[in-house]
Formats: sequence, structure tokens, C-alpha cells
Amino acid sequence: MFTLAEIAESLGHPVVGDASVVLRRVAEPQAAGPDDLALAMSPAYGPALSAGAARAAILWDGADWQSFGLAGAILVPRARLAMAGITAALDAGPRVKIGVHPSAIIEDGAEIGPDCAIGPHVVIGANARVGARARIGASVTIAEDAVIGDDALIYPGVHIGARVRIGDRFVAQPGAVIGGDGFSFVTPEESGVERVRKTLGDQGELRAQSWQRIHSLGAVTIGDDVEIGANTTIDRGTVADTTIGRGTKIDNLVHIGHNNRIGADCLICGQVGMAGGSTVGDRVVLGGQCGVTDNITIGNDVVAGGATKIFTRVRDGEVILGSPAVKMETNMAMYRALRRLPRALEQLSDLRKIVMGGVQGKRDDD
Repeated sequence: MFTLAEIAESLGHPVVGDASVVLRRVAEPQAAGPDDLALAMSPAYGPALSAGAARAAILWDGADWQSFGLAGAILVPRARLAMAGITAALDAGPRVKIGVHPSAIIEDGAEIGPDCAIGPHVVIGANARVGARARIGASVTIAEDAVIGDDALIYPGVHIGARVRIGDRFVAQPGAVIGGDGFSFVTPEESGVERVRKTLGDQGELRAQSWQRIHSLGAVTIGDDVEIGANTTIDRGTVADTTIGRGTKIDNLVHIGHNNRIGADCLICGQVGMAGGSTVGDRVVLGGQCGVTDNITIGNDVVAGGATKIFTRVRDGEVILGSPAVKMETNMAMYRALRRLPRALEQLSDLRKIVMGGVQGKRDDD
């Protein structure tokens, strides 16, 4: 249970009306009852709020809260920012008992900070360090010499490799794998792939080839306030570390290949795939299913729309879309032209018939 005043404090906006209203949960406006906090942060939700039975609500800035028969309300200018504050205030996270579960294995030299909660079947390798107040769910593995900062929240089934270094307030969703080997192989002789890159399509003489692994001697370094989604994988570097900058958020089912360097406050959406060795600047947004080839540079403040395939360098601040990626306005112009193509071909066919008919008529006259 919570009061409207407590929510107001978390949002940094005052209560209008009765701040002492006691509530049990948040709800959509039409389904909200007397003990629910209705979320109606746009005028579009006004009719639904009137149809419900809420006594308290979060409303859009400037709303006439009394017209809805509410006892109290909080008015917010930015709905999604308010959602961030509300959900943070009410989400207690997973329940993991403080202390080390009897089934956990803590190897020699590992250090566990104060007030940590280590769940069942966790394995923490030799000389690893876990900061204060970490919450580590069931079946997590943290390999030797890894370092994790304070206030980590690591959900069940996460695997963190050897020598990985992670900052404070780290969040990893179930199944994430951080610090697996990079996908890096070489052939004793020049491979078909190498020849294709040189010739842009001609493999030359086809012959047998075999692959030899290039081992990963580096690790992964992750800054403060980074979040990693479920079943996302981040490979360790070949020599230098793969790096993820402070404040970057990575969605589910993302693959970050070896030796990538991702800057601060980036947003990497679901199913993005990055080959190895590329550099991504700060505040970059990669929409879902974007692909990034190896050994390129993406500048600061770039926004790539969903399913964009990035094969070459992108300058600071560009907004791109398509495969291969071009500026978004160019992509939209190309798409409009493509949609007009069938009609243009029909018109061309009609014109051809007219022209050919005229030519044939002239021949007949001759």
C-alpha cells in the first residue's frame, strides 16, 4: 500500500487535493477502482477515467482534475517520464533473501560485499568481487576474476565470464551471457570470404578450406548504470576488451560481437546484431533488428530506424534507415518512388504502344 503523497514525492510534482489517499496498485483508468491509482496522463483517457471509479489519478498537465470526481491527483507534463518514476517507486524487484543460499558455491578468494543476496545454485569463481547490496538470482555464474560494482540486480540464469568488469547499479535480465568467446576464425590460406571482399563477388578457384579459432584474450568492460536484456550476448575482446559505456541500455536478444566499443547513454533495441570491431558513439539509438558490419564507426547522436543495415561510417547526428542505410529522408523518397514504379511502368507500356502504333501507321502509309 502507498499514499498519493509518496508517489508525488517520487515524481517531484505536488498533489492537488487530498494527498493522504491510500492506494493498493496502479490501473488503467477505465478499470481503476477506489483503491487504485488511475494512470490517465493524456486527454484521450478522460472518458475512460470518467467511466471508472478511481479516487486518485495521474493526469496530464492542466487537467481539470475536480471534474472527474477525484479526491486527489498529480498533474505531470511528460507522461512517459512520469511512468518511469511511478514504476520505479512501486517495483520492489525480485525477492532474494539477504545472505548466501546454502546451495551457492563461493570459490577461494572471492569477495562478497555487505548486504548481498546470493540465490540458490549461484557459482562465484575464484578471486571474483561482488559489490555491496547485490541481488543475484538462482543459477547465476560469475567466473574467476570478474568484478561487479555495488547495487547490481542480476536475474536468474545470467552468465558472466572471466575478468569481466562491471560498474555500479548494473541490471541483467534472465539468460544474458556476458564475456563469451568472440566469433573469430581464420584459414591457413586466403579464404573465399577474403577473395570475395577483394573482388566484390568473384571467389576465383573453389577449394577446400578449414577454420582455426582466434582465441579471446580480452574481456568485457561495462560502465555504471548499464542494463542488459534477456538472452543478450556480449562477446569478450580478442586482445583489448569489448566495452559498453555508462548508462547504455541494451534490449533482449541483442548480440554484441568481440572488440566493439559502444559509448554512453546508447539505446540498443531488440535483435540488433553487431559484428566485431566497430565503434559506436554516445547517445546512439539502434532500432530493432538493426545490423552493424565489422570495423566501422558510428558517430555520436545517430538514430537508426528499425531493420537498418549499416555497412559504412555514419557521421554525428545522422538519422538513417534502410538496407543499405541511407539518410531517412532519402530512404522515404526511394520508397515512394518504388511504390509509384508499377504505375509508371504501366504508363510507359501505354506510351510504347502509342509510339509503336504511330511508327507502324507511318510504315503502312509509305
